[in-house]
Amino acid sequence: MLGTALKIVLGLTLAYLVLSVLAWRFQERLAFPGPNSRDAAPADVGIRDGERVRFTTADGVELVGWYLPPTPDTADGPVPGLLWFYGNMETVVDIAPILQEFRPPGVALFAIDYRGYGQSTGRATEPGLYADAEAAWDYLAERAEVDATRIGVYGRSLGSAVALHVTEARPVQAIVLDSPFTSARAMARRHYPWAPPFLMRLQLDNLGRAHDLSIPLLVFHGARDFIAPVAMGEAVAEAGRAEEFVRIEGAGHNDTYTVGGEAYRARLFRFVEERLR
Repeated sequence: MLGTALKIVLGLTLAYLVLSVLAWRFQERLAFPGPNSRDAAPADVGIRDGERVRFTTADGVELVGWYLPPTPDTADGPVPGLLWFYGNMETVVDIAPILQEFRPPGVALFAIDYRGYGQSTGRATEPGLYADAEAAWDYLAERAEVDATRIGVYGRSLGSAVALHVTEARPVQAIVLDSPFTSARAMARRHYPWAPPFLMRLQLDNLGRAHDLSIPLLVFHGARDFIAPVAMGEAVAEAGRAEEFVRIEGAGHNDTYTVGGEAYRARLFRFVEERLR
């Protein structure tokens, strides 16, 4: 009996150690799965005025982005810009209907595929995502029709960490977050409670970066979010002294757009109008 019990304990211990090593070794692949997408231009999915662009990061990775010019184009001079950073399992092609419906009027919108996502090259890592975000800001700021002093950022889920990083690295004027989490470690505790905390190399410290914000912040979060609970969004909003925390009743992690609907869009448009004009 004791021999059998010892074998079971040793087997479970070995399995736990193997899982822990795998979690340490492959956590970037778990956190950044990097889905591919079909090779499509904005016009292929109904955004007739959009432009697909390719640009290169400081470390030599070629990224793909979609540039949507301001509409209606009635401005006499340079217009505000908005960088759009999507969630984990998305690509620019996947969110094309969202970009079309939620692009604020009179603003140049730029959405990118992170390295390893969509049609972009490379493999996603935390420093890599931040380098992608900086390169995206630089590209948008260099567009002749864009006023580099009036660029805001939007980040959903994983994109919230990317957007918050840009506020530290570039002169961003305002930030919108949708379904933000507090940190990678907090997410690991929630979804992988068996994993020892010291194995977590990823930071994705949204809470810490929110504390350092000195620009206007607007946060949306679904009340029924079981991936990044609404309490995380509330904590980020409080840390960043958000102008408003929009709790979307009935929404989970991936349907804030559809459940929020016109009210979501109107609040987003008003914030952009007030903070980037």
